[in-house]
Amino acid sequence: MQKTLVIFKPSAMERGCVGQILTRFQQKGLIISGLKMMRLDEAILREHYSHLVEKPFFPILLKTMMASPVIVACLAGVDVINVVRMMTGATNGRDAQPGTIRGDFAMSNQENIIHASSSAEDADAEIRRFFKPEEIFEWPPAYMDFIYSTLEIDE
Repeated sequence: MQKTLVIFKPSAMERGCVGQILTRFQQKGLIISGLKMMRLDEAILREHYSHLVEKPFFPILLKTMMASPVIVACLAGVDVINVVRMMTGATNGRDAQPGTIRGDFAMSNQENIIHASSSAEDADAEIRRFFKPEEIFEWPPAYMDFIYSTLEIDE
């Protein structure tokens, strides 16, 4: 099964909507393969957002992402990266469609509740960045036969 990384940002933590969002992922049929709370420091944020370090808004991003602990999750499922990105919605909460996570919980481009990996390569690197190998669990929940056809699981 494909895996992806999700970060429940300080805006999700402070607003108390982590449970509602995590429930959406589980109701969709995604598997929680890893889950933990942590504080992000400047070093890990510089690595994670290396493509944004030179942008003028990067100091604000650092401050925002270090404002409180975050919860990082590794989710698994068939085509999970695309599924999570569709569920997450547009980066700017004001542009995100109702029914998406950002469409329902965010009004900002910066304080946009959640991070989701954008590609398989990013997901692999991000999962390794935030989780030790022993913190990721491979397990087929008993309900799998009711989420996917056996033809989809064997892909």
